[in-house]
Amino acid sequence: MTPLTPRDRGRRFRMFTAAGAGLLLVPLAAACGSGGSGGSGAIKIGVPAPLSGDSASAGQDILAAAKVAADEINKAGGVDGRKIQIVEADDQCSAQQGAQAAQKLLNSGVVAVAGGYCSGAAVPAIPIYGRRGVPFVMDASTNPSLTDSGKGKVFRTCGRDDNQGLVAAKFMTGPLGARRIALLHDSTTYAKGLADAAANSARRAGGQVVYENALQPGQSDYGPVLTKIASTRPDVLYFTGYFAEAGLLMKQRKQLGLKFTLMGGDATTDSTVLKTAGSAAGGYIATTAPLAKDLPAAATFVSAYKAANNADPGPFSVYEYDAVKVVAKAIDDAGSTRGAAITEALHKIKDFPGITGPITFDAKGDRTDPLYITVQVQNGAFTAYKKLDESGATWVDAKTS
Repeated sequence: MTPLTPRDRGRRFRMFTAAGAGLLLVPLAAACGSGGSGGSGAIKIGVPAPLSGDSASAGQDILAAAKVAADEINKAGGVDGRKIQIVEADDQCSAQQGAQAAQKLLNSGVVAVAGGYCSGAAVPAIPIYGRRGVPFVMDASTNPSLTDSGKGKVFRTCGRDDNQGLVAAKFMTGPLGARRIALLHDSTTYAKGLADAAANSARRAGGQVVYENALQPGQSDYGPVLTKIASTRPDVLYFTGYFAEAGLLMKQRKQLGLKFTLMGGDATTDSTVLKTAGSAAGGYIATTAPLAKDLPAAATFVSAYKAANNADPGPFSVYEYDAVKVVAKAIDDAGSTRGAAITEALHKIKDFPGITGPITFDAKGDRTDPLYITVQVQNGAFTAYKKLDESGATWVDAKTS
């Protein structure tokens, strides 16, 4: 048998014995099922999302965006000649299902995960991925604790709720001129975290928090909650829960003739809320990352999404698209499908040209340039409204600047 040359050793060959067939030389990566990105099988990227339940429209939108990204990568030749395969799992926006979805994805052989929606579903999933060394790039889960405790294996293409809460407080006490502020959440990880961040920032900005409490999700009548809030005489109510309840709050606030301004967080910008609220949605303001239609670089994605789904992309679609793209870039840069190598490559990415803007991750895995703006319902659609300029002190028109 010819001995291994230094070049062979550099390619990490391993010797295996086959019965009656002597000694075979097999690349170590192929033998182990992970390593170099070369090979004939598809590279699997997991997408956890709420594909059923109250948040299903958001989850289906996220999954659809992931498939647009994968299709685009595959048409361009894939990653080192291998196709990207999207593997979905329904986390139902719950902790229990989030854990089960994570295990399902790992059992299916995903090498990285890009997705998520509810922070509460991500909390139990993160350590499950972490124990296997599989990196998780989140597109919509914004609770700060997720990357704070992610041990460098968790990343975001979206922002954090401490940033969003600050923007909300600045808007309420600035352009809105509010001094008496009410905060309503639903006790979920995301909603409670955003409400707390907004409350703390509002107090620092000189606002008075006159109400901070939770509603029970899934109810049909929030009149008693709204009436109780109205008794505290707020200038504005900032609702940090999800779109299913937001639409009802808009409709019932109008029915009750309440005059305080109603605002919401980024989980209230799904188009479903407009159908629920009808005309009562007019003038509604939400804090959010920029939407697909307001991002010039997303025009090609929007067209591809519409062609594939016969619908407009939702609020987190572009952040999921970028999550899949940045994972593929990291796999390509690493030349490997090993989790540790992909994670290292993600940390090294600088100014990746995402359609949501250049992407660079800090040491925790958070995006270094998170942007939040406000949008307003105008003519039956969410429209870019106001944003802070680069100084962070002056509000400007988000549509033209």
